[in-house]
Amino acid sequence: MFIDSATELAAFCERAASSPMLALDTEFLRERTFRPQPCVLQVGTHDEQAAVDVIALTGEALEPLRDLLFDRARVKVLHACGQDLEIFQILFGDIPEPIFDTQVAAAFVGHRLQMGYGALVESVCGVHLPKTESLTDWTRRPLDPEQVSYAEDDVRYLPAVYDDLVSELVRLDRLTWVLPEMEALVVKARCASDPEDAFHHVKRVGTLNGRQLAVCREVAAWRERKASQRDVPRKWLLSDEVVIEVSKRMPRTQERLRRVRGTAQLKEKDGDAIVLAVRRGLSCPQDRWPKVTHRPRPTQESESVVDLMNALVRLVAERESIAPQLVSGRDDLLAFLDDPASSRLGEGWRRDLMGGLLADLLAGRAGLTVKDGHVELL
Repeated sequence: MFIDSATELAAFCERAASSPMLALDTEFLRERTFRPQPCVLQVGTHDEQAAVDVIALTGEALEPLRDLLFDRARVKVLHACGQDLEIFQILFGDIPEPIFDTQVAAAFVGHRLQMGYGALVESVCGVHLPKTESLTDWTRRPLDPEQVSYAEDDVRYLPAVYDDLVSELVRLDRLTWVLPEMEALVVKARCASDPEDAFHHVKRVGTLNGRQLAVCREVAAWRERKASQRDVPRKWLLSDEVVIEVSKRMPRTQERLRRVRGTAQLKEKDGDAIVLAVRRGLSCPQDRWPKVTHRPRPTQESESVVDLMNALVRLVAERESIAPQLVSGRDDLLAFLDDPASSRLGEGWRRDLMGGLLADLLAGRAGLTVKDGHVELL
C-alpha cells in the first residue's frame, strides 16, 4: 500500500498501533546532496505493509507516524540500520527507540557477519527476493506497482525474521548480549558530527604530522560547513586526496593553492577561504595540534601471539555459532594483549565468552592443538 495522503497515513498508524513491533526501512537518494534525501519510509507489521511517501507528506502530516515510531512500547526492527537512523534524524529530529537490527542479531546465532537482508530472508523464510529495483530513482513520481512492492518487501518479511531471531537468542540465552549492541548503534548515530572532527574521516589522514594535522582540521572543517550549507557532496568542493595534499603543502596564497591538482574548479572566494583555513592551522599552538592515534606496529613476536589468540577466538566462535568478527578483530586482540581490563574483550559478553580463555592462553594455562585436521583446546 502506497500512502501519500495524511488521511491514509493516520488510518494506517491507528491500525499499526496494536502491534508490539514495527518493521522499518527507508529509501533515499544522496548522490547529489550533502545529506541523504528521504523518499519513502516503509512500515510493516505482521498483518500489513505500507510505503509512506515522505516527499509528499511532511511536517504535521507525519505526526501520526512520529507518534507511532516514538512510542517506546514498540520495538523498531530494521536490517543494517545505520543509514536508516540518519534518515529518522532528518525526518523527525531524533531516533526512535528501542531498535532491533536483524543483521547484528543474526551474527549472534550462527549467520555470517553483515549478512544481507535478501540472504537472511531466504535462510529464515525460504523466500528469494528479486533485486530488480535496486537502482530506482526514488524521487520520481508516480512509483509504479513493482517499485512499491519492491519497497514493501524490505519490511514484509522482517517480522518473521525478528520472531525467529528472538526465539533463537532466547534459546541460547544471548538476548542480553544483543541488546547493548543495539543501544550502541543508537548512541553512535546520535553523536552529532562536529565539523572540527571531520578531519578524522579524511582518507590517509594518518600520513600527516602534527602541524599538517592542524591544517587538515581547519580545511576539512571548512569543507564540512560549506558542503552542508550548499547541500552538495563534500567531494564536489574538495576530494579527500586534495585535502591531504593541501595539508602537506600548506599554501599561504591563492597562487600556491592553485598549484594543487584538483583545485581548478574552486571559486575565488572558496580559494580565499581555504587559504585562511590553512593560515589558521599554521597559527595553531603546538599543544593544540590534533592527534590521530597510531597503535605501535606490533612486533613479530606479538603478531605470532595475536595469531594464536585469533585461532582461539575462531575456535570458540565456531563452537558457539557466533560470527568470529563480531567477537573481536586484531586491534581488539592487541588491546587485550596490552591491557585486558580496558579492552573490548574485557567487557560484557565478550569478557564472559572469551576473557578467561584468552587470559589462560596468555598465562600458559591453556593451549591449542590439532587433532584430525581440526584445532582443539587443550
